[in-house]
Amino acid sequence: MADLLAAQAGDVFRIGLLIALLLTTLRNRPVTGILLPLAAGAVFVAVIIPLTGAMTRPEPLSMQVLAGLAVNAVYLCLGLAGWSLWQARRR
Repeated sequence: MADLLAAQAGDVFRIGLLIALLLTTLRNRPVTGILLPLAAGAVFVAVIIPLTGAMTRPEPLSMQVLAGLAVNAVYLCLGLAGWSLWQARRR
């Protein structure tokens, strides 16, 4: 499981998708809010990467998706924390 988490955490495509998701969510937050778009985007990224076959892994699809959700949650939490710190420093 640790190997799967490490492989997904280092996936550049995942990181790029999550950065784009975070930036889009922050830009649209007055209209759509933050929580629902981030949750839907995190699930989408966690499912689409194993389904497209970008990384062929021996683990079952459900385990890959769950590991992807965990990695996505960590990256999005770090991104939101960084954005919050940046906003606090600007004030």
